[in-house]
Amino acid sequence: MGLGSVGAKAQTEPRQIQGFVVDSIGTRLKGVTIRLTSTSDTITAISSNAGYYRFKDVKGTDIRVFYSMLGYQSVNRALSSPKSSSFIVMPNVVLRSQSSLLEGVYVVKTIPVVYAGDTIQYNMDAFTFRANSLLEEALKQLPGIQVSRDGTVYAQGKPISSVQVDGRKFFGGDVLTATRNLPADFIKSIQILNHRDAYITDRSFTTEEPEKILNIVLKEDSKRISFGQLTAGGGTRERYIGSAGLNRFNDGQEFSVVGSMNNTNTSLFSFGSPTGVGEREKSLLDINDFADPTDGLNNIKSLGFSFSDNLADQTQFNASYSFTRKKNFTEGNSILQSDYFRNRISNEEKYDVTNDDNFHRFTAELKHRFKNHDVLEIKPVFSYSRVYVWNNRKRHVNNNRVTNRGTYQDSSYQKNPNLDVNIQYAKAFQKPGRKLLGNVSLNFNSQRKLEDVFDRYISVDSMPVDPIQSLYEQRYFIQQRNGTDGIRAAMSFVEPFSERSTLEFSYNYELTDMTTQRIVEDKLKSEELGYFFYVDSLGVNYNYRFRNSRMGLNYQYTPNKAFKANIGFGVQPVRLTGFLPREDMQYTYENVNLVPTAGFKWRLNEETDWSVDYMGKNNQPNLLHIIPVRDNSNSQNIIVGNPELKAEFSNRISTTLRKFVTSKGQYLETNFAYNYVANKIVSDKNAVSGSTIQETTFKNTDGYYDIKWYYLFNTPLFNENVQLDISGNTDYYNNLSYVNDQRNTTQQFIYSQSAQLRYTWSDYFESMFNANYLLNKASYTWPYPTKITGQSLLASVATKGYLGDHITLGAEMSQRFNSGYASSFMNINPTIINAYLEFSFLHNKRALLRLQGFDLLDQNKNMGTYSEYIGNDVYEARNNRLGRYFMVTLNLRLQKYPKNKK
Repeated sequence: MGLGSVGAKAQTEPRQIQGFVVDSIGTRLKGVTIRLTSTSDTITAISSNAGYYRFKDVKGTDIRVFYSMLGYQSVNRALSSPKSSSFIVMPNVVLRSQSSLLEGVYVVKTIPVVYAGDTIQYNMDAFTFRANSLLEEALKQLPGIQVSRDGTVYAQGKPISSVQVDGRKFFGGDVLTATRNLPADFIKSIQILNHRDAYITDRSFTTEEPEKILNIVLKEDSKRISFGQLTAGGGTRERYIGSAGLNRFNDGQEFSVVGSMNNTNTSLFSFGSPTGVGEREKSLLDINDFADPTDGLNNIKSLGFSFSDNLADQTQFNASYSFTRKKNFTEGNSILQSDYFRNRISNEEKYDVTNDDNFHRFTAELKHRFKNHDVLEIKPVFSYSRVYVWNNRKRHVNNNRVTNRGTYQDSSYQKNPNLDVNIQYAKAFQKPGRKLLGNVSLNFNSQRKLEDVFDRYISVDSMPVDPIQSLYEQRYFIQQRNGTDGIRAAMSFVEPFSERSTLEFSYNYELTDMTTQRIVEDKLKSEELGYFFYVDSLGVNYNYRFRNSRMGLNYQYTPNKAFKANIGFGVQPVRLTGFLPREDMQYTYENVNLVPTAGFKWRLNEETDWSVDYMGKNNQPNLLHIIPVRDNSNSQNIIVGNPELKAEFSNRISTTLRKFVTSKGQYLETNFAYNYVANKIVSDKNAVSGSTIQETTFKNTDGYYDIKWYYLFNTPLFNENVQLDISGNTDYYNNLSYVNDQRNTTQQFIYSQSAQLRYTWSDYFESMFNANYLLNKASYTWPYPTKITGQSLLASVATKGYLGDHITLGAEMSQRFNSGYASSFMNINPTIINAYLEFSFLHNKRALLRLQGFDLLDQNKNMGTYSEYIGNDVYEARNNRLGRYFMVTLNLRLQKYPKNKK
C-alpha cells in the first residue's frame, strides 16, 4: 500500500487513539484525566489501573490531547501529522510530580507511532540516539528491525529491498547508501511498507510476495540542507579505507555524490538488493555473528550520484548512476560426495578464485500527471558488467575403483549489457472506483563470454592385478554469445457495479526469445594440426521462445471494513518452442493452465488482521536446462540439456496473521504456506561405468512440494528500556531427482530460532544479547536411506558505554558451535571478539577518531563454511575470510543549513 493511499483513506475515516500514562520512573498511573479536542470533537477519558486510555471514533483535524492529575505537571500533546492512519498509538506520556498545587504545563514534542495495515511507522523522537548517529545505527534501536554487520536491514524478519526519502527513491533505492550516509537527526519518522510491484496490473493473480521498503520522512527543517562526510583510515595488514559523500536536499530537490575505496570488505552500494552483487544469500540467523560475512578478500572502489527534482508542477524526475569495481580473492577447499549403488564418487578440491567485477548501473524515473489526472510513468534501468575470472583447482577424485589426481584451470572474460524499460499509463475516470491501467515492459539482455579451460589429471585404475595408469589432458577455448529479449504487456480494467463489489478484467501477454551460439576450439588438437580445430559436437546454435498469455476475471467483495474477498479465474495458454538451425529440428510444448485464485482478508479488530491466499504461476526452464548439447568442458561433470522440457506450474496457498498489541507495545506476525509444483524440472544424473565421471541432464516430474512457516514477535520487557525480539522458521522440502534412472526423494527439514534482547541502561550504557539455533536435517532414499543432521548454535553479546560526552567504548563477542556435518572442517567453533574506542571533538562533535580491533583471536579467517544437500549429493565447502587487523579512522561530518530557513 502506498503512502498516498494510506493518507487518503485516513482522511475519510474516524480514528482511534490510545496509549499509556506513566510517572518519571516508568510506573503506570491510574486516574489521570485525559481530554481530547479536535475541530469536530471534545472527549474525556480516565486512565485505567494499568495507565491505559483509548479514544474511539475521533473525528476532525488539529487534534490535541491534555493530561492532568493532582500533584503532577500537566502535559499537552499535539498530533502534528495524524492523517497517515486511522489507528494511532501515542508514545508513553510522562507526568512529573510537582511540589506546589499550582497548575503547570509541560509541553512534549511528539509524533505518533502508527500501525496501519501494510505500513508500520516509527516515531524517531520517541527514541534516544547519540548525536551525529547515522541511520544505520539508529535502525538497530527500533523494535522489530535488525541490521547485520554487512549493512543488510531486516524489518519484521524480512530484508529491506529498497529505500525512499519522502516517498522518492534515494540513489535508485540503494539500501546501504541511504543507511550509511543519512544522519538520524534529520529524520522525523521511519515507515516500513509492504510494497508490491507497481507494474502488476493483474494483482489478484500475482504470486510475488510484497517486498519491504523503507521510507524516510525528513524533518521540516532538514528538507533544505547540505551535508556530507569524509572518512580516512589505515591499519595493520595493509588495511585501508577512504570515503566521501556530499548531499543536498532543497524542498524536494535532491542531489548526492558518494565515493569509497577500501580493502576491509566494506561495500557502499547494494544495487537495490540486500545480497549485493556476486555474494551468497545472507540469513537473518547471522545478524549478530560479529564475524565478517563475506567470503574472500575484497578490494572495492565505488562511485555514484543521484538526482531528483520536480521538472514542473505535475512532473517528477529522478536518476542515479553507480559504478563499483570489486576484486575478490577467495581460496578454500570443498568435498562433494555422490552416492550410487555400491559406488561412492568423492571429489575433494583445493582452489583459489580471483574475480574482478566492474559494474555500472543507471536508473531513471519520470512521472507525469496530466490535467485530466491521467498518470504516465517511465522507468528505464541500464546496467553493464565486465567480469574477469581466474579459477585454479587441485582435484582428488575417486570411487571404489578409479583415482584421479590433477588440476583444473578456468579463466574467462564476460561482458553483459542489460536494459529494462517499464512504461505504465493509468487512466482517470469521474466515476469512483473505475480504473484502467496498462503497462509495457521491455528487456534486452546480451552476454559475450570467452573462456579458456585446461583440465589435466592422472588416472589410476586399481581393479586389475597390475593397476593401469593413464594421462588425461583437455584444453578448450570457448566463445559463447547469449541473448535474451522479452516483452510483457498487461491491461487491467476495474468496474464497480455496487457500493461493495468490483469486477476486474485483465489480460497479460509475455514473450521471451533466447538465442545462444557457442564455438569450442580444441587447442591441443589445433597445436597438433597447425590450424584451428573446432569440436562440432560441442558447438551450439539454438533459438528458444517462451510465449505466455493470460486472461483473467476477478471479483472483489467488501461488505464492510472488517472483511474483503477476492475470487478469480484465469486461462493461461503456454507455448515453448526450441529450434536447432543446424539440424533443422524444432521442439514444441503447448499447454493450457486453468488458474483459479482466491484471497480473503479479515480485520478481526482494530489490532488484528488475518488473510488467506491461493495463487498459481508458470516457471519456464532456463538456458542451462534446455540447450541440446553435451557440455564436457568439465570432464568430471558433463551437462546435457533437454530441449523437450515443459514449463513448471506452481500452486501456492498461504495464510498470514498479524497482531499489534498496542496496550503492551507488542507486534506478532506468523505465516504458513504450502507450495506444490507440477512438472517440476529436476536433475537426471548417471555415473559413467568404470570411471569417476558423472553425466547430468534434466526432466519433468510430479511430486515436489514444500511447506514453510515462520513467526516473529517483539515486545518490551518490564519497561521500554528492555526490548525482546524473537523469530523462528520451519521449512520442509520434498525434493525429487533421478539417479541412474531411479527416482530419488530428498527430504530436507530446516529449523531456526533467534532471540535478541536489547537493554538500554541509561543514556550512557547499552547492551545487546543474542542467541540463534539452526538445525539442517536432510535425508535421501537412493541408493540407500541416508541421513545428515547439521546443527549450529550462536551466542553473542555486545556492549557500548559513553564516558562523558566525547569518549565511547565498545566490545562485541560471539561464540558459534557447529556439529553433525559430514566434513570435519565444517564442525568448527570460532570465537569472534571485536573492540573499539571512539573520541569525538570539534564543534557539535563533527569529528570522530576511532581505534578498532577486529577479530582479536584471528578465528574469522577460515569461517566461510557452506553446505548443500541435493539428490544423492552432499556438498560442503570452507572459504577464507578477513582475519584480524587493527585500524585507526578519522571521520569528519559536514553540515550546512540555509541562512533563511522556512
